[in-house]
Amino acid sequence: MSRRIILTASLFGIIAVMFGAFGAHTLKSVLSSGSLEIWAKGVEYQFYHTLALLFLSQLATGNQKLVKWSYIFFALGVVLFSGSLYLLATRAILNIAFVNYIGPITPIGGLCFILGWTLLFVSALKSK
Repeated sequence: MSRRIILTASLFGIIAVMFGAFGAHTLKSVLSSGSLEIWAKGVEYQFYHTLALLFLSQLATGNQKLVKWSYIFFALGVVLFSGSLYLLATRAILNIAFVNYIGPITPIGGLCFILGWTLLFVSALKSK
């Protein structure tokens, strides 16, 4: 389980660094300042939850089922929250019609983050 979490965190970390650099160097010249802020928020939350996953991978105590679900919700949160922000930020240059309708996906990703943190909290409460 922890190997899978570390691999996921590593992949998310790689993508976050690449997307952060891409936003700062490439998108800076083609997006509005508001869109760049949205992009940066996606990168920021992806980094936060990459670090949370790394912590989770080292968690030796606690209910392993709760840790597994926390991992799933953190990973889903990154994909849904940060992924939707990346699409929303670049909708002006992507010209993909469905992007205008993915706004509601972002709060679902945020809910996944909240559930992940909640399950981590409950797991710690139940540990001896």
